[in-house]
Amino acid sequence: MKISIVLPAFNEQGNLKAVTHELGVVLKGLDYKIIFVDDGSQDNTLDALKKLRGENPRIHFLSFSRNFGHQNALKAGLDHADGDCVVVMDCDMQHPPGMLPEMIALWQKGYEVVYTIRHDKKGTPFFKRSSASLFYSILNSLSEVPIDPGRADFFLIDKKVVDVLRNYDESSLFFRGMIPWIGFKQVGLDYTPAPRLSGKTKYSFKKMFEFAVDGVTSFSIKPLRAAIFLGFFVSTGAVCYLIYILYQRLFTNLTVPGWTSILASVLLLGGIQLISLGIIGEYLGKLFMHSKKRPKYIIREKS
Repeated sequence: MKISIVLPAFNEQGNLKAVTHELGVVLKGLDYKIIFVDDGSQDNTLDALKKLRGENPRIHFLSFSRNFGHQNALKAGLDHADGDCVVVMDCDMQHPPGMLPEMIALWQKGYEVVYTIRHDKKGTPFFKRSSASLFYSILNSLSEVPIDPGRADFFLIDKKVVDVLRNYDESSLFFRGMIPWIGFKQVGLDYTPAPRLSGKTKYSFKKMFEFAVDGVTSFSIKPLRAAIFLGFFVSTGAVCYLIYILYQRLFTNLTVPGWTSILASVLLLGGIQLISLGIIGEYLGKLFMHSKKRPKYIIREKS
C-alpha cells in the first residue's frame, strides 16, 4: 500500500517543516510520499522545499512558473501522484494531519472517496460563517449534484478516482463539486480547523467571490434559466402596467405627467438586462477560455 500526500503551497515557508514532521509522525511505518506544489510563491518556499528534499527522500516538489491558483495546484499534484490512494490537504496545519489514519482506515474498508466537512469554532467571524453558509445554500439550490455545506479541499481518493480526475479538461476547476459529481463510494468526516500555524490566509474577499462564481457556473445552467424566467416576469409586469396606464388615460384622465414612473421602469429593466447579460457573459467567457486550450499550469522546476 502506497500513499501520496499532495499539499499546495503559496508563501508557506513557515509551515513546511511542521507539517512534514506531523505527517511523518502519523504515517510512521507506512509507505508514503509527500508532494508539495509551489504555486509561484514569492517568499523562500521553494528554497525551503529543496532543503527538506535533501533531508528526506520522501519529499518531492513541483514549482510553477507563476501563481496559477489553488485548484490548478491540486490538479498538478494529482497528475503527478502515483499512490494507491492520494490525500489532498493544505500545508498551513488547519487540515489536521491526525485525521489521516482514520481516513486511510475508511479507504481500506472499501470507500473510494473520504472527504471532510468543516465545522468552524464559535469564535469564527460572523461574516465568514454567514458568507460560507450563503455560498453553499446558493450552490445547492442551483447545482444538480448536492454538495455538503462546509465541504473542504481535504480528502482522500482511490487511485481509480485520481485517474478520472486526470482526464478532466475544464478551464475552471472546482474540486468540491467535481468529486461529488463523479460518484464512487463516498463517506464524510467532520473536522474543526486548527489555527493557522504561520503566515496569513491567501483567500481575499475577491478570490472567495471568484471561487464562488466558478463553483456555481461550473455545475449548473440554472442561472441562465433564471434570467429567462426573470425576463418573462418583468415583461408580464410591464404589460400589466401598460394596460393600467392606458385605462387611466382613456377612462379616468387622472394621469399626471412626470419622470418618476418612467425613470423607475427604465432603471428596473436596465438593471435586469445588465444582470442577464452578465450571467450570459460569464458562461461565454468560460467557453472562450476553454477554447484556447492553454495549459492549466506550467512547471518551472521539480524534484
